[in-house]
Amino acid sequence: ERQVERASIAEQVASLREIGERDATVAQDAAWAWFRRLGDSAARDREEAASQLAELFACGRPSAGIDGPTEGILVTPLIEPRVDAVARVLTGAWMPWLGKRFDAERARGDNRLATSARWPMKLIWPRYASRAGAGERLAFDFETRVERGGIEPLVDVLVIDYAPIGANPDLIIRSIRDELVEIVPGAHLGRILYRRREGGYANIGYFALRTAVG
Repeated sequence: ERQVERASIAEQVASLREIGERDATVAQDAAWAWFRRLGDSAARDREEAASQLAELFACGRPSAGIDGPTEGILVTPLIEPRVDAVARVLTGAWMPWLGKRFDAERARGDNRLATSARWPMKLIWPRYASRAGAGERLAFDFETRVERGGIEPLVDVLVIDYAPIGANPDLIIRSIRDELVEIVPGAHLGRILYRRREGGYANIGYFALRTAVG
């Protein structure tokens, strides 16, 4: 049964990629809607949604050539069931994260936040200063590189690494390693890994990024 499910997800991805060769926007929209459905389903069946997201992630290719701002969504948290439920309520009411910006030439980037995030951030990280952008705040710089993923499924990914940036807060941020794969051009699925003190990573959620196609 699980093999059939995995094949079904792989077949859907292959079908979307075929559609993308004819109409990249249609394929991107379909993949984006798929991410959202999986995020919604996590509230009803956390384990099944996590399993399907992992299978979908395994079908991805390392995201390449992303340059400039992207639109982002939190697909679902996967911290702990009760924590996830609270996080969904909070992010449903107010979601300060808007996406990421990439500088492909320098293999760096940062995160796009709503302007309303400035003062709540100060409460959590009083010594950290975000930057003003065009109608947004910019924060939490990262470096990028392509390498093998840190957890199963072990696929090649675009690593979004916050640890090398000394200005990032030690609390939470520098322990995060995002990993990103392209499902179809313009639709990228990411997983949020948290570095454990004892070594290795825990997967604490999935996000998605949308980039321009055409």
